[in-house]
Amino acid sequence: MIQSRLVTDIPLFHKVYELYQLLHSYHHRIPKLERYVLWKRCEDTTLDILEALIDTSHYAGEERVNRLRHLSNKLDLLKTLIRLAQDTRCITPSQYLALQTIIQEIGKMVGGWMKQVRT
Repeated sequence: MIQSRLVTDIPLFHKVYELYQLLHSYHHRIPKLERYVLWKRCEDTTLDILEALIDTSHYAGEERVNRLRHLSNKLDLLKTLIRLAQDTRCITPSQYLALQTIIQEIGKMVGGWMKQVRT
């Protein structure tokens, strides 16, 4: 019998949690015009990723792969939103780099999980 882990024990969960904390710490530094549109969308998408991760942990096999693909798509959306935030000067280049570094780590973790499930 395979022993299941709690989703909160998965390193990927902690990385997404860390990403949201970082996004939240920038909230009041975002220009007011963008704070409730673009930045809220970034925060909401990150919460969607966290929710999708929790959901994914309850499945196995091909269904888990499908849910990981959905999670990966959400991550791609977040990358685009963060890039847009940097291009519109909502965040500084150093904030962009910090966020993208974590997002890339998350992407590698998701990809690794997908490979593991497929084998």
